[in-house]
Amino acid sequence: MTCIEKLRGIAPRALGAAFVTSGVLHLVSPKPFEAIMPRGLPARRELVYGSGVAELACGLGLLTRRKWAGQASAALLLAVWPANIQMALDSGSGRLRGPADNRLIAWGRVPLQVPLIWAALQSRPAGGQHPSPVPGKSVRVSSPTST
Repeated sequence: MTCIEKLRGIAPRALGAAFVTSGVLHLVSPKPFEAIMPRGLPARRELVYGSGVAELACGLGLLTRRKWAGQASAALLLAVWPANIQMALDSGSGRLRGPADNRLIAWGRVPLQVPLIWAALQSRPAGGQHPSPVPGKSVRVSSPTST
């Protein structure tokens, strides 16, 4: 098994664990997430709770290798990207607390969405098909746990 094949097996599960952790944090401590949301959005608390529930669902879907989880997780990552950009724009202003106010951390978080989306799209059901670069074809891949 090549390094990239191992990474394709590990990445969705690691992202799933991160989503579950983040989802719980959205629900138990919503204020830091409200602070990084674009200011023009209404119902900020409700949106934070909604994104927390979505992260929990996607995280559990990735961890249990549900067919829908990869694409749903990629869509979720795209949907929350504006909050990461708002956090970067506000960093260093004193408006945010803790590491979110650090310009290096905040701006470093923005391009991190790209490999996270890649990780989400590596998800596939156990013993499932991995998308092929050739339209209409798919490639069978072995599970990272199979011998």
